Order: sequence, then C-alpha cells, then structure tokens
Amino acid sequence: MTPLYLASGSPRRRELLTQIGVPFSVVSAPVDETPLPGEGVSAYAVRLARAKAEAGLAQLSGPGVVLGADTVVSSQARILGKPRDRAHALEMLGELSDDHHQVITAVAITDGQRCLDVCVSTDVYFRAISQAEALRYWETGEPLDKAGGYAIQGLGAVFVRELVGSYSTVVGLPLFETAQLLEQFSIACWQQHEVSAPR
Repeated sequence: MTPLYLASGSPRRRELLTQIGVPFSVVSAPVDETPLPGEGVSAYAVRLARAKAEAGLAQLSGPGVVLGADTVVSSQARILGKPRDRAHALEMLGELSDDHHQVITAVAITDGQRCLDVCVSTDVYFRAISQAEALRYWETGEPLDKAGGYAIQGLGAVFVRELVGSYSTVVGLPLFETAQLLEQFSIACWQQHEVSAPR
C-alpha cells in the first residue's frame, strides 16, 4: 500500500487520523496563507489545502499520497484568523458571543497524478460570553494560536451551545469525508485495529 503523509503540524489532525486507524507520517508543508483579493472563504480553504498537499508531495523522495487540510473560522462571510494579541482575541470572542459562525475545513489528497478535494462547513452556535469571561479565557493561553480565538476540543468547549454539522470538521479534519477521499487512493481505515481472524 502506498504510504500516506500528513502535510500538517496540527496535533489535532494527527489524533483524528489515528482515531480512524490510518497509519501516516508527517511531512512539512509551509505555504503562504495570505487570502487573495476577493477570495471566498471556501475557495480560500480549498486553495490552501491543495497547496499544502502539493508542498508536502514536493518533500517526498519516493512515491506517496499526501493529505493537506485547512480550517477557517468565518463570521459574516469574513475570515477570522488567529488573534494577533489580547485585544484582537477579545474582539473576536465578542463578535462570536451569543451568535453563530461557520467553521470550514477543506481536505486535499494528492499522489502526484491527481489531486482530489472536499470542503465541509459546520455551523457553530455560541452562548453569550461576558468580557470578564473572555479575559479569563485569554489568560489560559489557549486562544493565542487558534483560528477564531477558541478551541472546541479544549477549554473553549464551554462556549458552544449547539453544532449543526460535523464536530471533527471544527477540530480540523472531517472524518467522514476524509475517509471517502482516502478510499479513492486505496487507503483503508481501521488498519491499526485489524487483527487476524480466529481459525
């Protein structure tokens, strides 16, 4: 079976791939994440996922399949990146408070011959967050390197009132769609959990 490489430094994506029993190696894939003028949120996520997969493929010395992914938090059709500082984080949490936003994750897989991608969106509804609570959350250190200024799989979970869509999409890798894409490259799930059948 052709080896799979994950072009991502995200520990969450590593955990999610491991969860569905897919063995992989991690490969570096730095890309410029600057949005293009007039670029839509989904188009931006897909472009970056494909760029990461292709950058990862360029690092390989032999055959392989490379998975790239990008997760974007969007409010009012605007991309909310990682907070620059405390004021920016508090501003973002204030915007998300008592409202809903979208988390879009795009996944791209390439073997050098073809590149297939999928883009999945989930609606996330937040309860109201007071200024004092947002400040306490900032002081935990969690928002600093998180798109949208929060982590649903971490302390920020207490803000989430409702999800419409896929939890794994919000974490960073939509597992249902990723498994379907991997199948197109003959990469099976549950490999790490297969045991010999009893005789």
